[in-house]
Amino acid sequence: MRIAEQVQSVIHTLEVGRGARVISVLVILSAFVALGVLYDTRVYRSFNSPEAMDAAQVARNLADGHGFTTDYVRPFSIYLVQKHNRAAQPAEVFSTNVTDFAQLNSPHPDLANAPLYPVLLAGWFKAWMPQWKVELRKPFWSEGGNFRRYMPEFRIAILNQLLLLAVVLLTFSLARKLFDAQAAWLAALFTLASTTLWSFSVSGQSTLLLLVIFLALAWCLVAVEEMGRASAPKISTLFLFAISAGMLVGLGMLTRYSFGWLIVPVTIFFALFGGVRRGGLAVAAVLTFVLVVAPWIARNLAVSGTLFGTAGYAVVEGTFGFPGNRLMQSINPDMTSAYWLTSYARKLLDNLQVILQGELFRFGGWLGVLFFAGLLIGLRQSAARRLRYFILMCLGVFILAEALGRTQLSSVTPEINSENLLVLLTPFVVMFGLAFFLTLLGQMDRPSLESQFAVVAVLVALVWQPLVTTLVSKAPTVSYPPYYPPDVQKISRWMQPGELMMSDIPWAVAWYGDRQCVQTTINSQYEFFQLNDYIKPVHALYLSLNTLDGKLFSECLQGGVDSWGNFTIKTVVANQLPAGFPLKNFPLETLLSGLYLTDRTRW
Repeated sequence: MRIAEQVQSVIHTLEVGRGARVISVLVILSAFVALGVLYDTRVYRSFNSPEAMDAAQVARNLADGHGFTTDYVRPFSIYLVQKHNRAAQPAEVFSTNVTDFAQLNSPHPDLANAPLYPVLLAGWFKAWMPQWKVELRKPFWSEGGNFRRYMPEFRIAILNQLLLLAVVLLTFSLARKLFDAQAAWLAALFTLASTTLWSFSVSGQSTLLLLVIFLALAWCLVAVEEMGRASAPKISTLFLFAISAGMLVGLGMLTRYSFGWLIVPVTIFFALFGGVRRGGLAVAAVLTFVLVVAPWIARNLAVSGTLFGTAGYAVVEGTFGFPGNRLMQSINPDMTSAYWLTSYARKLLDNLQVILQGELFRFGGWLGVLFFAGLLIGLRQSAARRLRYFILMCLGVFILAEALGRTQLSSVTPEINSENLLVLLTPFVVMFGLAFFLTLLGQMDRPSLESQFAVVAVLVALVWQPLVTTLVSKAPTVSYPPYYPPDVQKISRWMQPGELMMSDIPWAVAWYGDRQCVQTTINSQYEFFQLNDYIKPVHALYLSLNTLDGKLFSECLQGGVDSWGNFTIKTVVANQLPAGFPLKNFPLETLLSGLYLTDRTRW
């Protein structure tokens, strides 16, 4: 072949062949990396949610070979483990320190986290081991000797941004399968513009992993629906997709327990749209789902006697019997109120009002409005129409699960928290909102090409405006108050590895300090001394600005004489500790982030 012909062949490949696709992918990846770098330098902020630090410290224990154990100990977890171990050994003597029923002298089993996301983080740590010590001298991690970024958290953010890229690519693939190339490119562009998804990418939470699983599940359902309409579908392939769908729901449940409820709409979808083998497909999906989640449930039963550990009691939290975080802070909770159906009904109705009147119409932005308006029109594509039915079923399941499962986490970090299930619908709101928009655009009265581009450009500007505004305004990188990692690591280094601390931010002590830390009990007297005297001695107390900056009247004065708010007033203002309180020493140096008391001089 002559050189001119070879050159012409290369040009043709680059313009319309495989080379064009490669160039398109490289351009997309380059644009994503550039946007990610800009976001991380302008908007990145260290962890500020308890669930992110909790999952990260469990992942570090996994990477270090300690299994699914936790340094963040909830008093309620102590209650569950004690109750289970005592029932298994009823003849043991229940006196002080005879038997470690609470498993605090050995690694305490984690009862709060589903396993998949910590496993992913542990593998990430193994592949790219970070420096665990806070860096106060190197640029980027510090500035002028002041802390700015924590290396392990930043690397977790990079992992989650890779998952965000996977979300964008899966959205593109699914939109192209359901609609056309134009809708696919716009759907990917608008999903990439979601400020909420970018916020989750640096939050350290499992939402983006769950979103990848959800999109893959939708892809399987669409494939089954298309094959089910065929005159002679390949049965083995149909069942393979059904098994994959069941496995994905199981993996989603092992990422976040509430996701497991999606097995109901998945089963209904197969029963309605699975074709001639729809019954068998539904059964295959359910059996696969059960097989995937069964080993982890068996593990929970073995260590705590419960199906889902402390996470299984999320429906009890926030009821009038256990307001706020009271249940997790209880060593001896009175569970009789947990059987009052009226308390669950009240919680459901209160949270439904918040979701239906606010969050439901806020999570999709402009495209959310188009999505709900588009529910009133028909879609030509059968796969798109039937997937929309599935998404509506998921919407109902998510609303009920979020309303009943809402806890104090939703108050600590509103919207960007692991209890936000509606955010998982973002790519689908984008796709179906765009379908309605493009339908309206096609019905314009003899639109010129320029006018169509102008309308699309206006929508692009509206969707991208929040992210652009966020990027323009530089945000602080430290989540202070109440978290200041250098202080947490300093006081943690004063402790021996086997000693127990107590704190109102135990997740931060466990993550930054790598020390066992129990959450503050309901009160500073009876339950504190029950833990200290009969379960394991508390060697130090660390109260952050969460408690020190508490509301004077409602949290301190009305909280009772034994409340931690009242304890803080007496200690800080009156310089008076309760009689018999074992922790009396405090450092002479000032801590920026709270009050530290210990049993002896350690500094």
